[in-house]
Amino acid sequence: MSKKIVYTDEPIGPVRIVSDFLPSPAELSFKEDTVKVTLALSRESVDFFKHEAQKNHTHYQKMIRRLLDSYTKTCKEREAQ
Repeated sequence: MSKKIVYTDEPIGPVRIVSDFLPSPAELSFKEDTVKVTLALSRESVDFFKHEAQKNHTHYQKMIRRLLDSYTKTCKEREAQ
């Protein structure tokens, strides 16, 4: 077992209030509007994303979707200029 924590009655010191910058649980659990598609990818690409997803504890399909979303956003921003 780990050691028992002993608390002391020490002064805390100067305290400052920080703004609430974290997103709400509702903002974190949004459901993306998705469309299912069938897409043929190279074995090399799929293996790469599967390997990276495993390293980062996520799903490879989500990584591919985010990559495409990022590409789409960048292209739209360039067109708007």
